[in-house]
Amino acid sequence: MTGAFKATPEVVDDYLRLFVNRRAYTLQSMRPHPASGRHYYFRPTDKKTGAALSLRDETIRQHLEGEITVGLYAISPSTQRCKWVAIDADYKNAMEDLLKLQYYLWQDKVEPALEMSKRGGHLWILMERPLLAKDCRIYVHDLATRLGVPVKGSGLADGIEIFPRHNAIGDGEFGNAIRGPLGIHRGASRRFWFYGADYTVDAQIAYLNRLRKLTEEELQAFIAGKEMPVSASERRSESKPAMGHPGRTVRPEFQILDHVGKVRKVGRNYVGRCPSCAESGHDRGGDNLAILIQDPRFYKCWAGCTKEMIRAAVGQPIRVRSKETGVHQR
Repeated sequence: MTGAFKATPEVVDDYLRLFVNRRAYTLQSMRPHPASGRHYYFRPTDKKTGAALSLRDETIRQHLEGEITVGLYAISPSTQRCKWVAIDADYKNAMEDLLKLQYYLWQDKVEPALEMSKRGGHLWILMERPLLAKDCRIYVHDLATRLGVPVKGSGLADGIEIFPRHNAIGDGEFGNAIRGPLGIHRGASRRFWFYGADYTVDAQIAYLNRLRKLTEEELQAFIAGKEMPVSASERRSESKPAMGHPGRTVRPEFQILDHVGKVRKVGRNYVGRCPSCAESGHDRGGDNLAILIQDPRFYKCWAGCTKEMIRAAVGQPIRVRSKETGVHQR
């Protein structure tokens, strides 16, 4: 898988300009998990200091040449803007929905890039300059709704996922990462290309450079008078008054069941899809996460995702790392 392609400094620079909006990143494990056989993503750290590593030009070169596989975050917390939107679809007949979205995006004179994937595809919309994540999500969600394309997380078990998956993130937060384009998927042991260009890194980057990028003026015209629909979990949070001392704002208690979708009872637990596994394209069986029925504050991923990873995947990160280990608790 390595050595077949060489990434020139110019190609690395183009990739950074097109896709890298912040220097935080994830790394896909080279070896499969012994229990699940899956290649999970993790935040790489310095072995000596434990500090999180920053994405460098050399990291991108290694990614493009197949030595490593990185995951990219969409939103910069300092601006709440993103350089791209990725529409991920991996359900039955997903490619039909992606092609439908692609066609109507072209009608708006938006030129998306369709990338192959293991079970469906990713449709990437590139920006002329970073645009507000919330505005980008409104545009794609509205288009999908008008075309009858299902959106995952809006009461449906299957549907497209829109990256970035959040309208905004706080300081020190990351949102959800997605596999960087043109990198090798370790589980599939292959590289997934964009349709429309030869299967070389140089040709693919040249193709992406030629695509017309979405401008802020165009985006504002597309979303004028439109808003994002309120999710079911947001409605539940709004319906529950926060209890606390008068005059003090109390943050709503985190409820894992508000973030995992459909679950089923197995013994003393609810079982469902682990959000952290799903973020990396895993847990297709939807049974990695166990939640104690008697007290849903206790939950555990059998594939090894930590409580911090699960909370980060649903956009509710834990700011202070717990000293506890083992069973996940709120």
